[in-house]
Amino acid sequence: MRYEGVVYRPPSEAYSLIIQVTIGCSYNKCTFCSMYKDKNFRMRKINEIFEDLVMARSAYQSVKRIFLADGNALVLKPEDLKKILLKIKELFPECERVGIYGAPKDILKKTVEELKELKECGLGIVYLGLESGSDKILKEIKKGVSSQEMIEAGRKIKRAGIKLSVTLISGLGGRENWLEHAEKSAKMINEINPNFLALLTLLIQNGTELYDKVKLGEFQLLTPREVLIETKTLIKNLNLDNCIFRSNHASNYVYLAGTLSKDKESLLRDIDRFLEARFDYKDEFLRGL
Repeated sequence: MRYEGVVYRPPSEAYSLIIQVTIGCSYNKCTFCSMYKDKNFRMRKINEIFEDLVMARSAYQSVKRIFLADGNALVLKPEDLKKILLKIKELFPECERVGIYGAPKDILKKTVEELKELKECGLGIVYLGLESGSDKILKEIKKGVSSQEMIEAGRKIKRAGIKLSVTLISGLGGRENWLEHAEKSAKMINEINPNFLALLTLLIQNGTELYDKVKLGEFQLLTPREVLIETKTLIKNLNLDNCIFRSNHASNYVYLAGTLSKDKESLLRDIDRFLEARFDYKDEFLRGL
């Protein structure tokens, strides 16, 4: 396979065939993110993508899942995405699901009808990075959208019948805004009611604006214990219907898993056990993107 630079994917796509349909991120302004700083954004030519799919078909006997990278591949025009999805159907009839990263603005630019057509062509899940439900924090991290726009984007994916997986970043409000981050993020998630909710934990990467703020003392990081207290507040305020919850990313200090709201009390008890015990949190050098 042909890949340019480091390729990122959600934990649930660990065993998926990854196809780069875009290179980098078309937005690439978030203060905490270093993932695509070494790439100049561009959309790959359709014929190049088809060539990669043909190469993959000759290399793999069976492909159950395919993930379309890079950072916000849903930026592609609906007609181009349809061509790619139909080619996947042609070459990989055994493929059970195609996933993609979607930025909120790219989702909002598409109609529900266009998204439904993409679903019919094989798009099974969209991964949406919400990061925080606080407008104050979203502005500080230069996310470029409001919490209400996040809600509208998430709801649009669900109205189209596509599964929605959203992520929040623990610790993104720092010590000053941790409570607002937890409570307003819970409020936003409740209004979307996604199929999947994943928690990442803030990693400070060299070369980002947030890294500079930490070095200057303008942003106070949470300790692992404080992250867990924030997580407890978040979960306590979540009221969801059959949402699969995971805190299993490489950046997380502890592993949590359940279905919300069915397992809400069990998750809160697990957190309390971590908080009460002399627990050795994951070493910083083991955390990663």
